[in-house]
Parts: sequence; C-alpha cells; structure tokens
Amino acid sequence: MDTMIAFCGLTCTDCSAYIATQANDYAALRRVRDQWREEYSASGMTVDDVACDGCLVEGLKCGHCAECDIRACGQSREVANCAHCTDYAACDKLERFFGFVPQAKATLDAIRAAL
Repeated sequence: MDTMIAFCGLTCTDCSAYIATQANDYAALRRVRDQWREEYSASGMTVDDVACDGCLVEGLKCGHCAECDIRACGQSREVANCAHCTDYAACDKLERFFGFVPQAKATLDAIRAAL
C-alpha cells in the first residue's frame, strides 16, 4: 500500500480508522469508534463516523476529515499537501494543529525540504 500523507501532515495509511475501513473490518471499526468516543468525549459517535478512505481521495471521510478546514483549504488550493503551499510557513490553521500533533509538522517539513 502506498503511503498517503494528508494535507495536514498526518499519515492516513497509518490511521486505525483508515486501516479498518480498507480491510472492511467492522469489528476493528467498532474498536476505533469506542476508542475515539473516549478520547474525544463523543459518546454519540457511530461506526460510520470513523470509517475513512483517506484525506486525499473521494469516498468515506471520518468526522475529523469531513470537517477539516485544513483539508478544505488544501483542496481549494489544489496542492498535494500543505507542504506544497506557498503560504505554508505562515498558516495559522496549521500552527494551531501542529500544537496538538507536532509529528505532522515534522512530516510536512521533511516533504517541503525535499521539494
């Protein structure tokens, strides 16, 4: 399987929701749902809310990806991911996100350095 890096720098293909969706593994999706219910205090989350085909392709999007303003911006700018954006270094959306997920910044920084 090819690695899919989301606009924000997360690796979709490493995500338990993505892996379970691609394997059509309903039991694994239930486990992801249960984990996310606890992690995100989202008791009403359903299996449909965690099923995801990845950020960069058409198809199912988990609740996070479906509502993501970083994803919407990347799509509107038609970039492969945010590392390819001319406004990368000054993006407030990314800076807020990187505060929660510093590994995403490291991923995008590495991609940007290779451009």
